[in-house]
Amino acid sequence: MLPRNSLSSWQALTAHAKEMKNQYMKELFEDDKERFEQFSVQLPSFMLDYSKNIITKKTMKLLFALVKETDVEQWRDKMFTGEEINKTENRSVLHTALRDTSHKAVFVKGRDISEDVKTILIKIRAFSEKVREGKWLGYSGKRITDVVSIGVGGSNLGPQMVTEALEQYSDNSVKVHYVSNVDGTQIANVLRPLNPEKVLFIVSSKTFTTTETITNAKTAMQWLTSSSFDSSAVAKHFIAVSSNKANAIDFGILEENVFDMWDWVGGRFSLWSAIGLPIAIYLGFEKFSELLEGANEIDQHFCNAPIETNTPVILALLSVWNCTFLGAQSQAILPYDQSLHMLSAYMQQAEMESNGKSVNWNGQHIEYSTVPTIWGELGINGQHAFYQYLHQSNNIVPADFIGSVKSVTPVKGHHETLMANFFAQTQALMLGVDEQQVRADLKAKGRVDKYIDKVAPHKVHKGNRPTNTILLERISPHSLGSLIALYEHKIFVQGIILQICSFDQWGVELGKGLANEIQKELEEGNISNKHDSSTTGLIKFYQNYI
Repeated sequence: MLPRNSLSSWQALTAHAKEMKNQYMKELFEDDKERFEQFSVQLPSFMLDYSKNIITKKTMKLLFALVKETDVEQWRDKMFTGEEINKTENRSVLHTALRDTSHKAVFVKGRDISEDVKTILIKIRAFSEKVREGKWLGYSGKRITDVVSIGVGGSNLGPQMVTEALEQYSDNSVKVHYVSNVDGTQIANVLRPLNPEKVLFIVSSKTFTTTETITNAKTAMQWLTSSSFDSSAVAKHFIAVSSNKANAIDFGILEENVFDMWDWVGGRFSLWSAIGLPIAIYLGFEKFSELLEGANEIDQHFCNAPIETNTPVILALLSVWNCTFLGAQSQAILPYDQSLHMLSAYMQQAEMESNGKSVNWNGQHIEYSTVPTIWGELGINGQHAFYQYLHQSNNIVPADFIGSVKSVTPVKGHHETLMANFFAQTQALMLGVDEQQVRADLKAKGRVDKYIDKVAPHKVHKGNRPTNTILLERISPHSLGSLIALYEHKIFVQGIILQICSFDQWGVELGKGLANEIQKELEEGNISNKHDSSTTGLIKFYQNYI
């Protein structure tokens, strides 16, 4: 298999990038009055405007040629039909099957998994309704008022991001809390105000061996049993979501209270599964179904739309263009909607854990830049924090601006102010302001030449900073499902183009293994393994103070 940078389309893009580095978007807009229509796509759930990128029709033609030459469409079909595209772990990648409303047959190792999906959805519905209706009672006969979801990574970020984004759609019949950090401060703060008689714990761990999750779950169990004085109370207060049912049962959770997961669902793509149980309890199963339907809408778009109007393909190509060919090293995710305050963190894990790698499918070192660093914050907060860097730093940071036409919480005058900033920022990042304009503006304000000479260079904004704009009608379960699926498929396409194994995360495992060894040393009070002098010194310093 040829390395990507030997492909004819790749080499053509490399040559084209040299031409485009001196191209200004401002001039492109001046030369083409229909540029917005040319480089935007409208779908039922959102509008994507990608016209504010350093691209031309030629650029996109070359990028679409790269899609063809890397067989993206064939790989997409392999994923949806259950072929084992996770080559390093010999697994299928079928989070899309979790939201396939047609429940068509999909086979993994000869088994039709659509039946498993239907079964777990029925179980999620029945259980969530039982909790919400006050029919699931704690050890003292009281209804559940609070759910504490214990997990980390994909078992936490997805459900928490979704429940906080859709808070306005909850009837608050049951409150949901999240514990992910093994730092005892978090679980102590979550449990302190709660009544153990009314709390349900959902422990989510694919293997049910994740140290952080199991440590927090043990603490939660001790908290419960010290109140109830009865270990049998665990049956009424602990639920597990895991592919390792035996481990969950050994932990003390009843078999009927274990919700299945499967190895064909990656953790960071798992909120559509029983990992999303906190979502169903908090919002109700109907809203959870709407989330799945919104994602399925984009699945169908991804499978059926021509690549020229295929939004996940376009987003992936722009990322590859900006990072690999134009040299950007990071990308900002900037939501202008308070509901999406956790979106940047969620996308950070989704993209960087998937494609933050440096070897190709054959295990060979990759010679080109892969994915950028993903970071971001709510738009208005960011404007008064790091937008200075976006506008005037020497480093070019492409950014995705995500906003809503309508607010889920209308307050007179607020949304107009928010969206004025939303539209202004992408325009300012694209246009900038040159020194001649700065001088003319200062002159018009009556400033003297000495002051103008001093200040003018500091007020120059070079512009030409790439942005994508995603505009939803309103944040809803359906539109949020579509937005998440859009980025999931973008990440998939990126991985295929860059020849990266997107669905493993070996980089997470190394540190976990070393941590387990060091934890034994800390518990035993001695250093038994050979560490580097820095690690040894730090451990000794720590031990001297405990």
